[in-house]
Amino acid sequence: MIITSCAPRVYKANDFDSKTASHKTVAILPAEVDITLRPNEMKKITTEQLRKSEEKTGLGIQDKMYAWFLRRSGKYKYTVSFQDISKTNALLLQNNIKYSDIRSKTKEELARLLGVDAVISTRAIMKKPMSDGAAVALNVLFGTVGTTNDVQTSITINDAAKGDLMWKYDYQASGSVGSNTDNLVNGLMRNAPRRFPYNDK
Repeated sequence: MIITSCAPRVYKANDFDSKTASHKTVAILPAEVDITLRPNEMKKITTEQLRKSEEKTGLGIQDKMYAWFLRRSGKYKYTVSFQDISKTNALLLQNNIKYSDIRSKTKEELARLLGVDAVISTRAIMKKPMSDGAAVALNVLFGTVGTTNDVQTSITINDAAKGDLMWKYDYQASGSVGSNTDNLVNGLMRNAPRRFPYNDK
């Protein structure tokens, strides 16, 4: 459960409608996740374990966002289809792009190799001070998000042609955001439907 949150901030390019009129398919990329722990918590896990936790969380966010859009596609009449994330991730691997490589690629590069008209990317910065170091280790092993004091997230849409930023949605929550990616994505997306630009309603 999200205890408090800041009002979402939304940017939409002035030429969004004209540039995206021909868009048919959009890919949802694995989320870029950065988890910050207290120094004493970092002593209880390795950097590699933390990186693996970030990757699991990033893939979990991607999966939950894809499911979220599919569940609501009938209600909100999206004007684009969303590429199956299994295809997205398979194409990334076929092009030797691992999770850690995604942020080093331009959005137009990624859109081109995925064969889509635009890409949706998510960035999540989690400040995660824990009272019990053992809980951190368990969260790393089982891939859960855990109790988080602050999460800053942003969703962006970039056009495939030149990688131009067409839309950006910023959201920040404080307090406990739950123990899994379902709660995190639900909190992030709660106010997104009426702001999402490919919404035909």
